[in-house]
Amino acid sequence: MELRIVDQGEGKLVLEVGGEDHTLLNLLREVCWQEGAEQASYMIEHPYMSQPKLIVYGKNPKKIMQNAAQRIIALAQEFLAEAKKSKLI
Repeated sequence: MELRIVDQGEGKLVLEVGGEDHTLLNLLREVCWQEGAEQASYMIEHPYMSQPKLIVYGKNPKKIMQNAAQRIIALAQEFLAEAKKSKLI
């Protein structure tokens, strides 16, 4: 995965998320909404000729992204712990 800030302004952040697809971007979009984004979406202009972009609008979009990443990590750790308790792993 490669991250690159494409556009950044007051209340706006556009990230290019290289090497990823709908799976991660949809998760990030949803968790950004939960973290208080005014708008969160993503687009893949062309599957072979461009990289996906995640767009977040809010009072502090960088903080929203940081909180979203931390929440996803916490959810994954919780899932792993439950999977170990139920002997799935």
